[in-house]
Amino acid sequence: MKTPMTNAFRTILALALTLGTLGAAPVLAQEPPRIVIGPGVIEPMPIAVPTFIDEGGAGEYAREISRVVTSDLEGTGFFRAIGEEAHISRITAFDSPVAFEDWKAINAQVLVTGAVTVSGDRITVKFRAYDVFNGQTLEGAALQFVGTTDGWRRMAHKVADVIYSKITGEGGYFDSRVVFVSESGPKDQRLKRLAVMDYDGANLAYLTDSGSIVIAPRFSPQGDRILYTSYESGFPRITLMDVASLRRQSLDEQEGTMTFAPRFSPDGGTVVFSLERGGNTDIYALSVVSGRLSQLTNAPSIETAPSFSPDGSQIVFESDRSGSPQIYVMPAGGGEGTRISAGKGRYGTPVWSPRGDYIAFTKQNAGRFHIGVMRTDGSEERLLTASFLDEGPTWAPNGRVLMFTRETSGEGGQARLWSVDITGRNLKQIPTDGAASDPAWSPLLP
Repeated sequence: MKTPMTNAFRTILALALTLGTLGAAPVLAQEPPRIVIGPGVIEPMPIAVPTFIDEGGAGEYAREISRVVTSDLEGTGFFRAIGEEAHISRITAFDSPVAFEDWKAINAQVLVTGAVTVSGDRITVKFRAYDVFNGQTLEGAALQFVGTTDGWRRMAHKVADVIYSKITGEGGYFDSRVVFVSESGPKDQRLKRLAVMDYDGANLAYLTDSGSIVIAPRFSPQGDRILYTSYESGFPRITLMDVASLRRQSLDEQEGTMTFAPRFSPDGGTVVFSLERGGNTDIYALSVVSGRLSQLTNAPSIETAPSFSPDGSQIVFESDRSGSPQIYVMPAGGGEGTRISAGKGRYGTPVWSPRGDYIAFTKQNAGRFHIGVMRTDGSEERLLTASFLDEGPTWAPNGRVLMFTRETSGEGGQARLWSVDITGRNLKQIPTDGAASDPAWSPLLP
C-alpha cells in the first residue's frame, strides 16, 4: 500500500511547536483501516478515544483535548466515536500494553490513546493511534507536541488532523481558521463587522467595529493578511488588513470607481477584483508590491467574482454576457474566457478548489438556491445543498469540505454559516454568536 507523508503530516513536522516521534512504527501485517472518500454513502468507522491521561498538572486540559479530537473526527461524518461507557478496558498509563481483544469486543477499528503534561504555561501532548484488529500502531500516527497552554486547542486539532489524514489519505483541515462577517441588528439596519474563529466556531475574535459595512473577506495564501470590501468611505473599497497588527490600508484608490469582490493570487503577490467605472464592471489585477493595475476583461457585461486556479495560470469568474450570470474561465493574464456552466439557472461566486480538481459555485434555479461543484471544464456538475438562500462557498484547506452562508426566509430570517462535504452527505451548521455570513477559510495554520 502506498503510504506517503501527506500534506497534514508535513505541516505538523514544520510547526513552530516541538515534535518528536514516539518510537518506530512497526510494519503492518495487513492493510490498515482506510476510509475512501467518494459520492457513495458510507458507514462511519467506529473509533475509540479514551480521555487522555493526566501525566502531571494537566487537569481539564487532558479531558478537553480528547473531547476536541473526538469532535473533530465525528464532525466529518466518517467516524463514529464509541462512548467511554461502552469501553471494557481502561487506559491508565500511556505506555501500558493495550488489551486489543477488549477493543475488538466493542467493534472499535481505531483506538487513540494520549497523555498530557502541564508545567507552568508549557503543555506537552503525546498520542498514538492503533489499528485495533491488527494490533499495531498506525504508521506515522505516534507523535508528541510541545507548546503553550494557550494553544491547547490547536494541538488537539493537529492530533485529529494526523488521524484523519492517515485513515482517509486526505489532507487535514481542523487546524485552520475562518474569517466572516458577524451581523447584528434588524434586517433593514444590519450592522456588520469582521470576525475570525476556529473552523469549528471556537476562539471568536472581532477584527473591526460595526461603524461601517464590510463584506467578502478573503485570507491570503499565507494566512497573515485579509482582503475585504469596506464601505467606510461611502463607496465600496478593497481594504487589506494585517492579521497580527490589524493595520489596514485601502487598495487602488481611483476617483469615480467602486471596487469589490477581491481575491489573492496563489503567491499572494496579486489581487484580482471587480472595478466599476462609468456603469461598466470588469476584472482587474493589482500588484500588491508595485501597485501596477492591469485590466483583464473588457466587455459591456458585468464581470465579477474572480478566483485563481491553484497554479495561478487561470481565473474562473462570473459574467452575465450571455444574458444571465454564468461561469467562465480565462488565462490569468486576461482574455475572452470560455463558458463552462451549462445547466439551467443562474450561476455565481465561483471559487477554485485548492486541489485544482473542482470549482464550487452558487446556483439559483426554480426558486431555490444551491451550493454545487463541477469539474474545471464544467462537467460532472453536482448540487450539494438546496434551500431558500445558500450562497458564497469557500473551500477547506484540503479541498474536500465547503463552508457557505445559509439565510432563512421571512422577516425574521437570519444568515448563518453551514458546511457540507463534496459528497453532499455531511451538512451541518457552524456555531456562531449570532447571525453570520461571507465565510472564508484560511490555509492550515503554520
